[in-house]
Amino acid sequence: MMESWVNSAERIGADLHLELSGPGGRRAALMGALRDAVRSGRLAPGTRLPPYRSLAADLGVARNTVADAYAELVAEGWLTARQGSGTRVADRAEPLRHAERVPKKAPPRARGPRHDLRQGTPDASAFPRAAWLASYRRALQQAPNEVFGPGDPAGRRELREALTEYLARARGVRTEPGRIVICSGFAHALRLLFGGGVLRGPVAVEAYGLAFHRELLQAAGVRTVPLPLDDDGAHVDLLARERAVLLTPAHQFPTGGPLHPERRAFAVDWARARGGVVLEDDYDGEFRYDRKPVGAVQGLDPERVIHIGSVSKSLSPALRLGWMVLPERYVGAVLEAKGEREGWASVLDQLSLADFIVSGSYDRHVRRMRQRYRNRRDRLVAALAEHAPHIEVTGVAAGLHAVLRLPPGTERSAVKAAAWQGVALDGLAEFRHPATDMPAVDGLVVGYATPSEHAYGAALDALCGVVPSAG
Repeated sequence: MMESWVNSAERIGADLHLELSGPGGRRAALMGALRDAVRSGRLAPGTRLPPYRSLAADLGVARNTVADAYAELVAEGWLTARQGSGTRVADRAEPLRHAERVPKKAPPRARGPRHDLRQGTPDASAFPRAAWLASYRRALQQAPNEVFGPGDPAGRRELREALTEYLARARGVRTEPGRIVICSGFAHALRLLFGGGVLRGPVAVEAYGLAFHRELLQAAGVRTVPLPLDDDGAHVDLLARERAVLLTPAHQFPTGGPLHPERRAFAVDWARARGGVVLEDDYDGEFRYDRKPVGAVQGLDPERVIHIGSVSKSLSPALRLGWMVLPERYVGAVLEAKGEREGWASVLDQLSLADFIVSGSYDRHVRRMRQRYRNRRDRLVAALAEHAPHIEVTGVAAGLHAVLRLPPGTERSAVKAAAWQGVALDGLAEFRHPATDMPAVDGLVVGYATPSEHAYGAALDALCGVVPSAG
């Protein structure tokens, strides 16, 4: 603490180099200078500032200017003022440590991979900007005033009505607007269902799937039980005392292929007999190439299946929009877990998506992207057939990725070789449940949707250069 306010006045006037001019007048300039002095440490916590009239005389300003600046800085928490103790720098107004100062020149950003063939994201360059902007404008112009207040936790009625019609037509889902709850995506749905106490474990999951989803369940205190897989999908016949089963029945992730019709029926019958529920992850249900679309399992029994979808693959993960189609008995509990108002999915984005669907723009975009991704799938298969005919490519009848089956013991080295060459992709082992007793299979999970059109050819060339040779 300084010994006297006289010395303080001298230091404040000399060291701070105050320029009491510019926008806002002298009071604003004085406040800005004092804040900067505290931030930089030139005025340490506890420092006593001079009285109004002394500093005003030193700076050549009116006493009211200094008094008003002090009062506002006290209100903001920069200063404290007590009778008999004067005005001091607040104890909480800690200066920035040297290591925390913002560098004059930002460090260079880490460079991403030259070729991104990771699964999970669509081609960002293909986002329908013009059509989305048109829907956004219409939605904004037509929105009632109450849209700009607290949001309904169930989601906007307009979107739930649009989804009711679309999901029935495109996915065979049987529902009504009152059974749909809008969320920000599949992960958010899991957090609401299990973290919110709507459902309890244990949960059966496919032996290969996203580790992120298993981690979410584990964080909610839910044990996951792996179900082995074959060409017909998950062995749901091994379901036992679990309370729920999480499936990707339209296109098993990541190995590919639909759940066999008999197993779809068995899963529903199990849920009826056990009082359980099937969680249907319809992550890429719109993208089918060599066969007719497989309808949602939810259509077999709307009271035993929770159908979960989003626009993360069809449009963009940046929109953060998804939905849960719920059995009636779960609607109230999910809304209670979500809270009294919408806190996750932008209401304006919800209205825009509703218009995007109703106007037909969503169908047109999906048709266009289905053709684009099919062409990319064909180019991938052709490139591998030419340069690596010994590599089996599976799971390509649908979706946005393929699995390349590798010779035993070569997956790890192939992933390392790809990284060394700037090719980002995933090894099949990353998706394997740690508790499964299924034999491990070597493979690469290659996403063909992520690169832009102009970069895709070079990405394929790089991929063919890193896959293991036949010898």
